[in-house]
Amino acid sequence: MTYEPMMVARQKPNRTTRTVLIVVAAVLVVCCAVGACGGFWFYRSVKEAVEPARAATVAFLDDVQAGNYPGAYGRLCDEVRETMTLEEFARIQAAQLKISSYEIVGVNVSNYNGRVTATATVQAVQETTGAQFTQGMRLVKENGEWHVCQ
Repeated sequence: MTYEPMMVARQKPNRTTRTVLIVVAAVLVVCCAVGACGGFWFYRSVKEAVEPARAATVAFLDDVQAGNYPGAYGRLCDEVRETMTLEEFARIQAAQLKISSYEIVGVNVSNYNGRVTATATVQAVQETTGAQFTQGMRLVKENGEWHVCQ
């Protein structure tokens, strides 16, 4: 009598771990893609809100630094121009110490009850003394354009 081995059914390999890993990897890829797109959209939105206020601050400071007081006066908000003439503004600016360089280190834009304002933080260096100082410049959006409202 010969011994014949009994046929045993072959077990299917357990693929649950592999399936779970594939699903987790797919979810991570989707989350990363959504996060990257969302981050890019957020960055663009913030830049579009802040950049015009920054540009208005740079234009105003460049005019003051160059001694173009009529140009700088034209960049002032209505509130300031109603209380100060061009001659007064030019006299005040000419009497102040000149700045040799400046850097805008921050711009904060806010919208409160439909009034859009901004604050630009400027670090500057005085020309004669070399002293560094930080100044906040208030801006207001009037008729779709940013104006300095010191």
